[in-house]
Amino acid sequence: MSEHHLVALDADHPGFRDPVYRRRRDAIARQAVAHRTGEPVADVAYSDDEQGVWQAVWQVLHPLHVERVHPQVQRYQDALALRQGPIPQFSALNRDLAATGFALEPVAGLVSPAEFLHALADGVFCATQYMRHASKPLYTPEPDVVHELVGHGAGLLHPELARLNRAFGVASLSADEAQMWRILRVYWWSIEFGLVREADRVLAVGAGLLSSAGELAGALDGPELLPWDLDVMAETPFDPSSQNAVLFVAPSWEAMVSQLAGWLEGMA
Repeated sequence: MSEHHLVALDADHPGFRDPVYRRRRDAIARQAVAHRTGEPVADVAYSDDEQGVWQAVWQVLHPLHVERVHPQVQRYQDALALRQGPIPQFSALNRDLAATGFALEPVAGLVSPAEFLHALADGVFCATQYMRHASKPLYTPEPDVVHELVGHGAGLLHPELARLNRAFGVASLSADEAQMWRILRVYWWSIEFGLVREADRVLAVGAGLLSSAGELAGALDGPELLPWDLDVMAETPFDPSSQNAVLFVAPSWEAMVSQLAGWLEGMA
């Protein structure tokens, strides 16, 4: 009889045929399911193998961050000191994020767009705690603890980006299904995969770029770089299972923040 798993994995997932990894994913998922909003987040006792994946990812990502990540984001990554030690616990990071009114809340896996966005309105960021499979430390087919912390941690600590995250949530509260997808697409092309022009350079600010060595290394070479147009972004579909064929470039940090804030206010 086949083993029942709380977490469903696609057949092409790196950990699909690894029973140890499957049981580990299920254990972390059960811990997330047991969590109740407002309670302290229980720590995960990460294994030596999981800590090794975290360090392996940082060895590749750190030099890319120095070269290709916007200083506004780098500043808050440095404040969190993510790469200076073991995998940070949500409980510890939430003490830092309290400065912007946000908290990481563990979830077992992907949540619906509406659930994710609505939670942002309350300063809650739904995040996974599991680690990607050790056989492919630079790849994950779904958000994992690397993506949540390396990608989104600095953005939730940065006052302007935290306000934008909350504004996305507020805008979603009164949105119908069509509007919800417009909001979600703009979130994808900005908070997840946004680029900003700084002098003569194009630098990453999006969480999906910050947490993916492949996406970050190829951001300026592979995808078509398009002008920052929020209405176009709202109608541009995305495929989370493959690398982006296009990316959008804001003319400046200030333009990105002010235009997003204005667009979201109009949607609320």
